[in-house]
Formats: sequence, structure tokens, C-alpha cells
Amino acid sequence: MRLCTNSIRGGGKLLFFGNGGSAADAQHLATELTVRYRKDRAPIAAIALTTDSSALTAIGNDLGFDQLFARQVRALGRKGDVALAITTSGKSPNIVLALQAAREMGVSAAAFGGKGGGDLPGLADPLLIVPAQATARIQEMHITLGQMLCGALEIELGLA
Repeated sequence: MRLCTNSIRGGGKLLFFGNGGSAADAQHLATELTVRYRKDRAPIAAIALTTDSSALTAIGNDLGFDQLFARQVRALGRKGDVALAITTSGKSPNIVLALQAAREMGVSAAAFGGKGGGDLPGLADPLLIVPAQATARIQEMHITLGQMLCGALEIELGLA
């Protein structure tokens, strides 16, 4: 949470991404921050890398699905930003490559993971791993953790 607070205070932004249900969570959390979580307040800079259908289809077609998020992190990420992956397995190549791209650029790489964390340990820091095997249970906890992040950011930034 402190990493995200420091990013926003420094003029940075949060880049959320994931696949499937995690993509929906990324969109949900970015919207909570840019619009409002608990009450009307100043917007918090956040974007979901899962929403631009033209970029998603062009990257998937021209560069391959594995580059889906890495390409966007390279285009939109700046030093001081946070790239926050949401993944139940931690093994999806497009997630791993995006976090690697973030680290190469000086963008903080963070993640919500599940199961044993997959390839995320040592790649994402902070890394919050939900120690469950069932995808549904992991996703339930990810959205809860994300909602807690939104609330904590509002409080820490003095917007609540």
C-alpha cells in the first residue's frame, strides 16, 4: 500500500492488469480509484491495461498474446508508477513479461497472486499470495484485497 501511496503522491499512476476474472478485477479497481470508492473526492491516477480493445487485438495479432501487457507497460509506464498484476496462478507469460518489463524500466512491479505464487516470487515486490488452490477463492480474496487497497489509499492520501 505504501508503494502505491508514494507513487500517487509523486505524480505516478497505478497500472492494473490480469486475465479473465482478474482482468475484470483490474478494471473494477482502476475505476474505483479514478472515479470514487467511498465518496466523491479527487481522482487517483489508475488505469486498467485490459480495456483498450484496439490495443489488445493489435498487440495480440502483431506481437503475440504474451506481449499483451508488457507492450502497454512499456508505452504507458514511467519511473515512479506501479504495475500491479492480478493473477491466480502467477504463471501466465503475459503477466510475467509485463512485470519483467516494469522492472527493466524502473516501474515498481507488484502483484496479487494465488496458489504458490507461480513465477511471481522474486519478480513482484510487494507480492500478496492467497494460499488457496481454488481459483474462485483466490479471486474472492483478490477483489477484497483490492477494495482494501482503494480504501487505504483514500485514507493515506487524505481523501477519505
